[in-house]
Amino acid sequence: MFARLSTYQGSPVPAKGDLTANWEATLQHIQEASGFRGVFYLVDRASGKAASLTLWEDEEAMQASEDSAAQLREEVAHREGQRVASVEHYEVGFGHVEPS
Repeated sequence: MFARLSTYQGSPVPAKGDLTANWEATLQHIQEASGFRGVFYLVDRASGKAASLTLWEDEEAMQASEDSAAQLREEVAHREGQRVASVEHYEVGFGHVEPS
């Protein structure tokens, strides 16, 4: 499995601000990519820093999604009043999420 970590910088997010606004449309767009396996969106409300972590079946799937991911990153950053600070790629060594 492979991962793309994108970081963003913007204005602080109000404590009661909705982090899920527009989430469904963004998720639907990501899910259309072949080899997509998961996503997390992380936010530090006080600093305005955010990160998205997308998970991919293999390196080829991650690479194939680069163009659409770049466009989506810019759209989301603009909509949220942020700028894209960095984009990094990793091979996943291991992972675990407890079931709900």
